[in-house]
Amino acid sequence: MKTFSLLLLCTLAVLVHSDAADSSVIRTKTQSSFSLENNSRNPFWPIGWKPVVKAKDPSSGHAGPDILPGAFAVTSITLDPGAHFAIINGKTMTEGQQFGLQLGTRTYQLTVKAIQDGQVVLMRRDQVIIVPLRRK
Repeated sequence: MKTFSLLLLCTLAVLVHSDAADSSVIRTKTQSSFSLENNSRNPFWPIGWKPVVKAKDPSSGHAGPDILPGAFAVTSITLDPGAHFAIINGKTMTEGQQFGLQLGTRTYQLTVKAIQDGQVVLMRRDQVIIVPLRRK
């Protein structure tokens, strides 16, 4: 009898709760919207910040001047059977690694193409740069 009463009470509570849930749907009075018209300010930018428009560089289509091998200092080369390492401008590099070289205000992206006995072959777009090992 106690189990039946408890079961009846639970069923009644579920029925009352389901009726109350349908009638208590929360609706907003106004909904916000966003449209980016007339080149207005992006809402995710900090207040007062204005984007900097860079002037087009006339040489932007050109890859830039060729980099001379003298811009690099290869001070050590290690040729292990599993991997080849070289110290280029004071940093340890391995074959296939990419790095940036800053000359003046420009930064050039280079790739270590090959590390060979006595020299390192670097690649920048279409330019191949062969840098010999500096022996003191």
